[in-house]
Amino acid sequence: MYTHGHHDSVLRSHRWRTAENSAAYLLPELRPDMTILDVGCGPGTISADLAARVPQGHVTAVDAAAGVLDEARELARDRGLTNIDFAVADVHALDYPDDTFSVVHAHQVLQHVGDPVGALREMRRVTRPGGIVAVRECDYAAMVWYPEVPVLDEWRALYRRVARANGGEPDAGRRLHAWAREAGFTEITASTGNWCYTTEQERAWWSALWAERTLAATYARRATEVGHATTAQLERIADGWREWGVHPDGWFTVLNGEILCRVR
Repeated sequence: MYTHGHHDSVLRSHRWRTAENSAAYLLPELRPDMTILDVGCGPGTISADLAARVPQGHVTAVDAAAGVLDEARELARDRGLTNIDFAVADVHALDYPDDTFSVVHAHQVLQHVGDPVGALREMRRVTRPGGIVAVRECDYAAMVWYPEVPVLDEWRALYRRVARANGGEPDAGRRLHAWAREAGFTEITASTGNWCYTTEQERAWWSALWAERTLAATYARRATEVGHATTAQLERIADGWREWGVHPDGWFTVLNGEILCRVR
């Protein structure tokens, strides 16, 4: 079950993502005629960028939440992309034959699933020999910010508790290489990529969406329903995000682990 849910404060961050700022490690591997499966596509911004990069190929973009796919389809139509389709799918049981795709890509997906190793095995199953499984996941414990607003430490500790209680692993980035080895991959290239928010506009955007997410998204309900936090605590954390967001020296970096796994 997706820890964040699909509140607009969540989708605003998803809509910001592009192939360039979120899948740069994969782009040199792409060829114009490739077939790509994009797992956990959300509103489809990365999927659409990938489709534009394989004009003689095809992208199949899937997500476990049917509702968000309507937005992804609209984006593809607006961009005039005809080499992309969308479907509901479960990464643990993909409804595609063995050896179907040249590339299987997942961005910020494995941190939310109950069996990330099994998901990687399933992604490998539907990838052709010689193809690539590409995965990128953030690592909450490795996130760094300045100045040291103490309540943001409280935010991180709370989020990690909620995510793990929901069956996920919020520090997935550092585990990708190990998960891939356990899934049977032998040719793995591991790397990292960062998002950094420091301009006035970036700080305002990042802090506002997290302040809102802390109070209004599915994550907030899960935090309070099972006793991880009180409403007063969530309000204090949201205020901490706003405090950080207006600080002229504010700086926030999200570390992402990345793996490219060649299928043999």
